[in-house]
Amino acid sequence: MKMIYQQLLAFFLVIAVTILLLGISFGRMSKSFVYNDEWRSLEKYSDSLVQQSLTVNTKSSQQVTFSLSTLKTAQALLENQSVHFTVFNQKNQVIYPNNGLSPKVTKNDWRHLTKDQIVRKVNNRNFKLSNGKTRPAMIEILKPYYYNKKLVAVVSAGVFVSDVNSNVDRINRDLLKGLGVSLIISMIISFFIASRLNRRISRLRAAATQVSNGNYDIRVKSGGNDEIGELITDFNHMTESLEKANQEIQRQEERRQEFLADAAHEMRTPLTTISGILEGIKYDVIPQEQRGKSIDLMSNETQRLIRLVNENLDYEKIRSNSIRLEKRHFNATKVLSSIVEQLGSKASESKDRFEIQAPDDLPIYADYDRFVQIVFNITNNAIQFTDSGTIVKGSLKM
Repeated sequence: MKMIYQQLLAFFLVIAVTILLLGISFGRMSKSFVYNDEWRSLEKYSDSLVQQSLTVNTKSSQQVTFSLSTLKTAQALLENQSVHFTVFNQKNQVIYPNNGLSPKVTKNDWRHLTKDQIVRKVNNRNFKLSNGKTRPAMIEILKPYYYNKKLVAVVSAGVFVSDVNSNVDRINRDLLKGLGVSLIISMIISFFIASRLNRRISRLRAAATQVSNGNYDIRVKSGGNDEIGELITDFNHMTESLEKANQEIQRQEERRQEFLADAAHEMRTPLTTISGILEGIKYDVIPQEQRGKSIDLMSNETQRLIRLVNENLDYEKIRSNSIRLEKRHFNATKVLSSIVEQLGSKASESKDRFEIQAPDDLPIYADYDRFVQIVFNITNNAIQFTDSGTIVKGSLKM
């Protein structure tokens, strides 16, 4: 599996777990919200019931009674809304209704009621009453009512737990649908993002393959300012540098080939001369009086051929950056004198003469072979372009 899809799977799992935890949390919150809302509604029903049915005797302000007809009417109305109530007096005796299905108020609940505290309860089990009937599980409240700071009545109002849970289940189903849609949308968005990243990486990979095949002109479109975009920018800089380096290598190669072609042409002439002289000596074609001169010519051409080979080797050393200078102390005047002796005959042919203007001991610190090579080439060029002249060699001027 590709790394981008592994990241997509991990990202999707994180989203799924997050949505699952949110679903559980919202499910509990929705249940708590529905229960609290139901308790508040029951309190309002209880308050409305007491306000409509409670009467105070005008002759005795201490006597408080409930209108049974009003309670009966209220019972009919509330049962249509699945709300059941029971009215207790201050002695924990049932006032209404006397149908044997009324809940019992425990001592602990009564203790809270006498402190003017509302009791909220959830009875998740069915209870068997003394008359043999079964009271379904209910969510209910017990609310006390006082008159002149005296407890006059307690109202128990409740609804079936099954009815409340059905509302909770409906909310949870809607919540699950919403979470499911969110999960699908997040998966689609994640897949779209992963596909886009994968396409960019694929383009970069294809470009890298072309570079490995020698195509340095390739450039990749960035398409973003993220880390992949920065990587693509660095890749384009790399290919640009490689292209410039490749062009430089090609120029160097052209120069090398041109140098080798020139060297081959230059080498052909001395080799031809040497070969002709050797053939003449072998078959006794050259007269005896000309052999000395021919041997000198062959020697000169041999030295010239050696120089051409050395120049070629020097070029390869310079190109590969492996040339080294062996510096040491020596007398430059001796070098000048030796070069004059070597090129004396060639200077005589051009009717040139040498003049060395240097002390007998001219110390110098340099690479001996390179120094000789440079002075030799300069002197040779001077002979080639001078006729019947004077070639001055010295410490200040050559």
